[in-house]
Amino acid sequence: MEKLLEIEDCLAMLLERVGLQEVQEVSLAEACGMVLAETVCADINVPPFQRSAMDGYAVCAADLERIAEADSAERDSFVELRVKGRLLAGDYEEIPYEKGTAVRVMTGAFVPEGYDAVVRQEDTDYGEETVKVFAPVKPFQNYCKAGEDIRLGDVAAERGTRLSPVHIGLLAEIGRAKVSVYRPVRVAILCTGSELARVGEPLGKGRIYNNISYILEAAIRREGLQVSYTQLCADQEALLADKLTEALEAADIVITTGAVSVGEKDIVPAVLQSLGAEILFRRACIQPGTPTTASVKDGKVILSLSGNPYAALVNFEIYFWSLAAKMMGHESFDTVKTTAVLQSPYGKVNRMRRFIRARAADGQVYLPSAVHASSVIHNMTECNCFIDLEPGRAILVGDEVRIRYIKGV
Repeated sequence: MEKLLEIEDCLAMLLERVGLQEVQEVSLAEACGMVLAETVCADINVPPFQRSAMDGYAVCAADLERIAEADSAERDSFVELRVKGRLLAGDYEEIPYEKGTAVRVMTGAFVPEGYDAVVRQEDTDYGEETVKVFAPVKPFQNYCKAGEDIRLGDVAAERGTRLSPVHIGLLAEIGRAKVSVYRPVRVAILCTGSELARVGEPLGKGRIYNNISYILEAAIRREGLQVSYTQLCADQEALLADKLTEALEAADIVITTGAVSVGEKDIVPAVLQSLGAEILFRRACIQPGTPTTASVKDGKVILSLSGNPYAALVNFEIYFWSLAAKMMGHESFDTVKTTAVLQSPYGKVNRMRRFIRARAADGQVYLPSAVHASSVIHNMTECNCFIDLEPGRAILVGDEVRIRYIKGV
């Protein structure tokens, strides 16, 4: 019997052939989800000046020390201060501090030097020329120091960071309009099969709608990567060769589906050979999708998957996300692998390593459906992982099994 490669060995071959994506500069507005190719340091303080945290009066805390805290609730103990000016958010005026004075300030307003705290307006009589203050404050109370959020020279985001909305906000507040990122991987999807019809077209006899490319494209786009080419291709070698050539020009990774086994119309291996692609592997110890093939042409990976939707999804999940993680320089693109305790019976003992659709939660894993055919995907809406079952292993409820979470559902 033919000895099949382990999927880890197949994946290692693929990962050896790819590197980090090239660097491009993008606007901050489009950078969310991308991976930084530079370390960004703040060239300003944030905030760049001391400011009020609320509406009230900027004061020197020492001027209010004689207010008795015990009496302040009854408002029979207060200090009266002269109001030297009024500052709104966006105003800037240096108002020299004088003992026994205050400056009326609104939230976000500049606080002049010498005034080291802000009294809430609720703790005053809202005076305009003079103000009665009924409660003491501590130095820097209700007061934002310059550089409170980020100080000049601090690292705002390190190279290799996958930018979240909060990262985008941090970069915005230091004034970065553009950042250098790794260019998102571009993917071409080429689905073979003379039986495939385009979604939206009338369905002729003997035809089925193409759904695989929609599954893969949706998963890829959801992670912020790009799908630069999608095509259907009838089972004709010359046509497939032309479309594969187009796909290679348009993408960093090409995914084909269908025509990859050993049937009369399984033309992908022959076309790959005719184009001079280097075949890395053709078969692996896995069900479903044993005939999955990987090759390299012009330095680009071609991942050739089964035409059955579930088999295609399984092998896409195994290989594509690890490739994306290496090319994008961030592990978050890869799938999460762990273990869980089986809670549903599974009576089969498989000759090959098998990936079984399942649902995991709280360290336990269930089989929502007894249907495991490679052509069936309706029950995948109830699943969020695969059980990665070793060849020849019988499992019982309560056994610990390996699982791999699915990104494409």
